[in-house]
Amino acid sequence: MSLHRRIDSGLSAQDERSINALLIAYATAIDTRDWALFRSCFTADCKTDYGEFGNWTDVSTLTDYMREAHSRLGPTMHRISNIQLSGAQGGATAHCYVDALLCQMNNDGPVHRGIGSYEDFLVRTGDGWKIARRIFKPMILE
Repeated sequence: MSLHRRIDSGLSAQDERSINALLIAYATAIDTRDWALFRSCFTADCKTDYGEFGNWTDVSTLTDYMREAHSRLGPTMHRISNIQLSGAQGGATAHCYVDALLCQMNNDGPVHRGIGSYEDFLVRTGDGWKIARRIFKPMILE
């Protein structure tokens, strides 16, 4: 059995590369506080569920929340991994892990860690792939 066996997602290789790049751009946008890039990762009417952090029904209010929430933090590092893609009617689905380190502004406070997964539904637009729906599922650590 080959370790390099490719699992067919039903998407083209270019679509897979584009979606992977989009998911990484999302993490990069938060960490660099590039809110225009962040906004470009989602459809205008995206539906997002970040659990206890909140739910949003459009990219403007989601971006405003993320901008405000991260303005009170120092450096952050959002890492996206274990990306699984699949073609779906009207778009594609993505499941990936997120591991985020959130440092305090003054570096004296604790470092918080957000670990979980994103379940996304993506659509192809004239500007490329975008996240139309996202659910964040936190990993509960004891």
